[in-house]
Amino acid sequence: MTQKKFQDGTYSIPTRLIYGKSVAEEWDYSHHVIPPITTSSSFRLDSAGRGAKGFGQIGRQGDGAPIYVYDRMGEPTVDMLQDALAIAEECDIAVTFATGMAAIHAALCFYLEPGSEIISHSTVYGCTYSLMTNWMPKFGFKVHFCDLTDPKSFLKHVNDKTRLIFLESPVNPTLQLLDTQAIISELKKINEKRPADKQIISVFDNTFSTPFCQRPAKHRVDVVVHSLTKGLSGFGTDMGGAVITRREFQERLVLFRKDFGGTLAPQPAWHILVYGLPTLNLRIPRQQENALKIAKFLEDHPLVERVSYPGLDSFPQKEIAHRHLVDYDGNFAPGIIIYFTLAGATPAESKKKGEEMMDYIATNAYAVTLAVSLGQVRTLIEHPGSMTHAAYPAEDQVKLGIDPGGIRLAVGIENPDDIIKDLTAALAHIESVVPVLA
Repeated sequence: MTQKKFQDGTYSIPTRLIYGKSVAEEWDYSHHVIPPITTSSSFRLDSAGRGAKGFGQIGRQGDGAPIYVYDRMGEPTVDMLQDALAIAEECDIAVTFATGMAAIHAALCFYLEPGSEIISHSTVYGCTYSLMTNWMPKFGFKVHFCDLTDPKSFLKHVNDKTRLIFLESPVNPTLQLLDTQAIISELKKINEKRPADKQIISVFDNTFSTPFCQRPAKHRVDVVVHSLTKGLSGFGTDMGGAVITRREFQERLVLFRKDFGGTLAPQPAWHILVYGLPTLNLRIPRQQENALKIAKFLEDHPLVERVSYPGLDSFPQKEIAHRHLVDYDGNFAPGIIIYFTLAGATPAESKKKGEEMMDYIATNAYAVTLAVSLGQVRTLIEHPGSMTHAAYPAEDQVKLGIDPGGIRLAVGIENPDDIIKDLTAALAHIESVVPVLA
């Protein structure tokens, strides 16, 4: 790569996710086809003054190449990944973390002050819910939950202490959609009447969709958060998280990471930079094609009561889906996750059938794997009620639409007929044991 500065913005985002910036000030790799990985936890300083300057510019956009001191404060490979993530989400900056939950923690806390209050959609990822209910109150932060499918439902919870509203859409695991545009419009009206130090920011977990399918900042969301472990990594080999936002929040986020830890190491950062992001434009379209074919198969199966997938004509929020889930070329991008429920005379029977299906797949399937996580090249299946969303009490799960027999299918890049073959066998097994379960 030459040192000539191209007008990077004239190229498409998928291409820019392969090549990065035309000039990388943080690391000279002008003769490398692939950027190198750094392996040093600390960096040599040629004077005490340079060290002091390095500490002083942590989290700030300085002039010229950054001064690296210690990798928890900033590191070349990680910085290149952060640049690429900002490009992917069409935002100013990104700050990476060791895991998605470390990123969620930072996104929820970096802006708050003592006594601040948070408003969240009632259904979120199970560990996010656990953080909000088990830990945030111990830190002195109150969390209000409401049904944000009604864009005005949060208004009754807004008070002088409100500082943050948390959104997740599509919702994990039900794929319920929030009208982000409408919610942000209501929030804008509130912020117009509040002083600068009392503004309410919006934080959006975009893990399910990845930036390929939607970019919430285009709808004026303030902060976007990702579990890099999922679709942005793509291969199930690395953990990571990211907070992607405006430049004004960069220093606070970097200082938060410095003081609380949760730093992303160079090795996983390099894998995501070199393998994950460049293949995003190849993986997601194939997974979406597979997901639509599988969703139609499940919808037609007599043992399946209900299928939720934004690409289906039966999806109840089609208008929101087509308005929000859009790829880099403006095409509808319904994503790679399917949520379906097995038919049962009672919730207990439905749950038992779900467990039976999971056990059969774990033992007999080849192209479907019983495992948590999503966004991998392999198709993964799980039972949210007893796995990813076990933090919700059973009675609350039902109220929130997390059916006892609900199953989450994260579709991979296999031949879809092979995935359907395994699902067909699992469903036939359930049918054979129905008299036992009745």
